[in-house]
Amino acid sequence: MRLALVLFLSFNVFTASYLDYPHPYHPTQSDKGMVVSQNYLSSDIGADILSQGGNAIDAAVAVGFSLTATLPRAGNIGGGGFMLIYDAKNDVTVALDFRSMAPELASPEVYLDKSLNTHDYNQTRRSYKAIAVPGTVAGLIKAHETYGSMPLVQLIQPTIDLLNAGVPITQDLYWAMQDTEFLTLDDESKNIYLNDKAVIGGKIFNEDLIRTLELIQKNGRDGFYKGETAEKIEQAMIANGGLIRKPDLEQYKVEFTEPISIEYRDNKIFTMGAPSGGGVAILTSLNVLENFDLTNFQPNSAKYTHLLAEAMKYGQQSRSKYIGDPRFNEIPMEKLLSKEYAKLKSKNIKLKRATNVDKLTSRTHDLDKKYVESKDTTHYSIIDEEGNAVSVTYTLGYSFGSGVTIEGTGILGNNQMNNFAHEYGRNDSLRRSSSPANKLEPFKRPMSTMAPLIIFDKNNEIKLITGSPGGSQIPNINLQVVLNVLDFNLDIGEATMTPRIHQDSQNNNLLIEKTINEDTKRILTLYGHTIEISDTIGSTQSIHVIDGKNYGYADLRRPNAKVSIQQ
Repeated sequence: MRLALVLFLSFNVFTASYLDYPHPYHPTQSDKGMVVSQNYLSSDIGADILSQGGNAIDAAVAVGFSLTATLPRAGNIGGGGFMLIYDAKNDVTVALDFRSMAPELASPEVYLDKSLNTHDYNQTRRSYKAIAVPGTVAGLIKAHETYGSMPLVQLIQPTIDLLNAGVPITQDLYWAMQDTEFLTLDDESKNIYLNDKAVIGGKIFNEDLIRTLELIQKNGRDGFYKGETAEKIEQAMIANGGLIRKPDLEQYKVEFTEPISIEYRDNKIFTMGAPSGGGVAILTSLNVLENFDLTNFQPNSAKYTHLLAEAMKYGQQSRSKYIGDPRFNEIPMEKLLSKEYAKLKSKNIKLKRATNVDKLTSRTHDLDKKYVESKDTTHYSIIDEEGNAVSVTYTLGYSFGSGVTIEGTGILGNNQMNNFAHEYGRNDSLRRSSSPANKLEPFKRPMSTMAPLIIFDKNNEIKLITGSPGGSQIPNINLQVVLNVLDFNLDIGEATMTPRIHQDSQNNNLLIEKTINEDTKRILTLYGHTIEISDTIGSTQSIHVIDGKNYGYADLRRPNAKVSIQQ
């Protein structure tokens, strides 16, 4: 009896001391530098640069080049994007616009289906004519010239080494290649991505891309925008009906700009301004939600999800009509980000009734069904030991871009010509496909939803670095991670993996991940929402800083992402 009692007490002591966890999504913790990207090999490359003494910008450049090999469907040197940089020494946050640009020969008439007198979307989505002037190489090099500390040669070499060894074909990469019809239309792409050896467990070899990267190593920006590579691009364009010429490449410029920002519950939110419409959408939604006490709600409750969806409608509306390339249009940014403007919007929200989007915009227009924003973008977040931070989102457009590998270069061409509003001029409409601010013009950059974020707390310390792919869903994906951290005090693992929604201002369908519970779905239907189920929404790569320690989390919604730590 005494032995039994001892065993009973020992068992209870043991079980009482057992460590439990609030959820299964555990962040990676470190007080050293950290890289979070959508590919494990690229994250390791970035962390290795930090370990060699490079700073966050050096690591960002290395990761940016590497993803063109490891994540060819989204990472790129043939596309463009946005970068936020926090310079800890000077305590300043800057934005870098390296968005793809329309070539001089581009005009609405070029893409006209003359038999139907309408825009031919096939021409802006696939083939050489879909390719806008790439900005990624110029952007990465400009960041390096301004803030980097290591030689450019060392930052590109890991990608060359990887290409020489062959890029491993994971199951995810294999199915992406098999599922992309555009690749089957281009001989160069088929030879690289759809050959007999392109199987799970096999490797991708791209000798032309190695040569292109070696020229950048040797000549910097000129190794891409002038000389041998530029000549090959122009020759391929002329031979295949493309529009880019050598002067387009030579004249391309990276734009350093001030990020847009707001104060939100004692936090300072920085994100990308125009031509990003995603940043405006996020900040507008936050301004609207600031008028509600979210401590009265629970994440994923029907009441909160409804309120969130209503705020998203106003955020998406802000980007639909007014955002375009600021060099061509006057953007009413002050009004769009006005707290008073948001307060007026918040008063229109009914807590138990969904707003019909037709009250926000004109009637649904069939042309908007053709205006499709691709989800195949990628994001990475980096912080170093000195507190410098980089948040980058960039894209080829669709998965594998236009499907074209530009002859002799190994470069996948983007299809960013698709992102202009090709049915512009309908002044009675707030629909994106008709936005005058985003109409196609030579040398113009199309509006984008990409919206990298860096957030500071009330003590001006970095709190969150995040971003996501997802096309039109990007602003709402990022918004939910921000709210989960700032309003609900979730750690970055749970903040990332909490089920997501997406509500646009272009239709009444509320897209929700299938993991949201049935009671919430039922109540949302009673509120008047039209529910549409999605498997997953987005793939955020985030770093959450708490008391000087970095907590990284790579979204599980897409495979092969990783948090890598400086050694």
